[in-house]
Formats: sequence, structure tokens, C-alpha cells
Amino acid sequence: MTCRRDSLSRGVSLTGAGDSGPVIMACATIHVGFTVPQLLRGASRILPTHSALVVLRHSAFCYCTVNSTIKSKRKMDHLERTANNFRQEVISQAKVCGISNESETVKRLRLAITNKDFTFKAGQWVDFFIPGLSVVGGFSMCSSPGLLKREGILELAVKHTDHPPAHWIHTECTLDSEVALRVGGDFFFDPQPGDSPVKLVLIAGGVGINPLFSILLHIADLHGYQEGKGNGYKMGTVKLYYSAKNTSQLLFKKNILGLMNAFPGKIMCRFHVTQQSSPICEELRPHVTEGRICEKDLEKHVSKDTLWYICGPPPMIESISKLLSDIGVPRNCVFFEKWW
Repeated sequence: MTCRRDSLSRGVSLTGAGDSGPVIMACATIHVGFTVPQLLRGASRILPTHSALVVLRHSAFCYCTVNSTIKSKRKMDHLERTANNFRQEVISQAKVCGISNESETVKRLRLAITNKDFTFKAGQWVDFFIPGLSVVGGFSMCSSPGLLKREGILELAVKHTDHPPAHWIHTECTLDSEVALRVGGDFFFDPQPGDSPVKLVLIAGGVGINPLFSILLHIADLHGYQEGKGNGYKMGTVKLYYSAKNTSQLLFKKNILGLMNAFPGKIMCRFHVTQQSSPICEELRPHVTEGRICEKDLEKHVSKDTLWYICGPPPMIESISKLLSDIGVPRNCVFFEKWW
């Protein structure tokens, strides 16, 4: 799965860097805090030089409108697509410590990271460097920053495609495989102690659940901190709308149900399936709607203190963005990330 991060009005995107002007690529020398020359061979030739001076809380500059095209002119690689996005300076070594099948087409990786300077915000992605492979992958985290802090673990869920990094993960990656990672992205949720609580509506399509699941897990962690330690976090409610073709393609569904049970009334979810042909299991049935996410679902959440986060294929982004505009959601309250 390759995620696309974009703003319809600003052109901030993983795949849309070329939409707003020419992409300037430069050869860069890579300085890392470990010695892995063979790991980055090939990839170092195509890394763009980029540094960010400021990271805006709630990725506030990445707001959404519906009056600009969201289609890229040509198919670009991950580094082109994210040339204008924030990136951290540090590149860190990681070792695969777990591989499981999240669905028939999606593998879930657990990566152990020993570099204490490696951090990320819920919703961000990583540049994924593979030894001997010149193509750099881009995958959104599907774990929380808290898991990294507690255990030094980061998780990715990657759909099988012909794209070389995704293909490598599904066909060659094994336990103890070594890769390198660098965090980037302007799509995130990062509340601070003392912030006023906000309500969140998360809207996911297909594998676009990844960054939103990271945000959901982060919110669960903060609810736990709020209840257990009283350390200043004030969390509002969160409602996830998650659409896929059928229930077998709903990733993390058991985890999501567990979060709903752990935080009743605070974390809520509605699954939507558009091409379900088999019976829906008893555990899921109360939480599943057959049909697309529609205006009736979303209009009840419109309020001045609600933020909307969307991730999915571009047609879904366009449709949901227009729907939100039609029901009166301010454009500076809508944040999104596209994937292909």
C-alpha cells in the first residue's frame, strides 16, 4: 500500500507533488546514526533534500477544499510524491520481529527500533529503505506512538501489489530482515496536555485505515493516561467510519471492537461494507451497515469542536470532502490523506 497525503487546496501530498509545479530532485549525502552502507545503497541516490522548519499541531495547514483536482498527471514514486512534505532528519535501522496476515492481501509487520531518537506522531508515515532495492517505499504506521515508547516497536500493514517495496514485504521479507526508516508526513493528530478537548470523526476506506488506526490507538492511550494519571490530557469522543468491500477486508476489526469495549461511549465505530456476499458474523453484525458512508451518517457529528480526518482512495476523498462541505463543515476542520 502506498499512501498519498494531500490537501486539495495546497497540493501537499505523497503522490501529488507534481500537481503544483515541477519537482526538483537532488543527489544527497545520507548521514545516519548507524553503519548500514549496504542497506541504503541505491536508495541514497534518489533521496530529495528537504527540511521542515515547523510542524503544525493537528497538521493545521493541510486543510481540505473541493475546488481543485486531486488527480496526479502521472504516476510518481514515493519520494517525488512527498518532496514537499515534512521529514525528520534521522534515518534509523529497524529489524523485523513479527510478520502476520492481517487479511488475505495485507501483511502486518512488527519492527524493532533501538534508536531512541526515532519518534513519530499518530497518522504519519515512513520512508521504507530495503537493502539492495533502489525503490523507496512509503507506508503509514498502524501502531501508536505509545507502543514505540513502551516497547520500541512500530507496526505497518502493507497490501500486496506489484510495487517493489510492497512485493518485497510479501515475498522476501522474513523475521530478522533489516530495513531502514525515516518518518515524514503532515497528516497527524498530536494533542498536548492542556489543550481543549475536541471531537474526532475518522473516515477510512480500504487500506486507508492505517493512519487512522494509529490515531485511534493514540487516543486510547491518552484516554488511559487521562483516567489513570490525570496528567492534563482532555480527550473528546471519537467516531470511526470504516468502509470496505466486505468484512474480510476490514483490517484490525477485532482490535477496534476491543477498543470500543474498553472505552464505551468514548471510542465508537461503524463498519460499512459495499459488496458483502456472505453472512456477517454475529460479533460484527451490530456494528455493520451494508452500503456506503452517506450524509445521514455524518451530519449528526457537525459541530464547532469536531475535527474530521479522512484516508482512502482519491474518489472517496473527493466524494466525502464534497459531502462535508455540503453539510456545512468548515474546510479548516477537515484533514485528509490519499493512498493508491
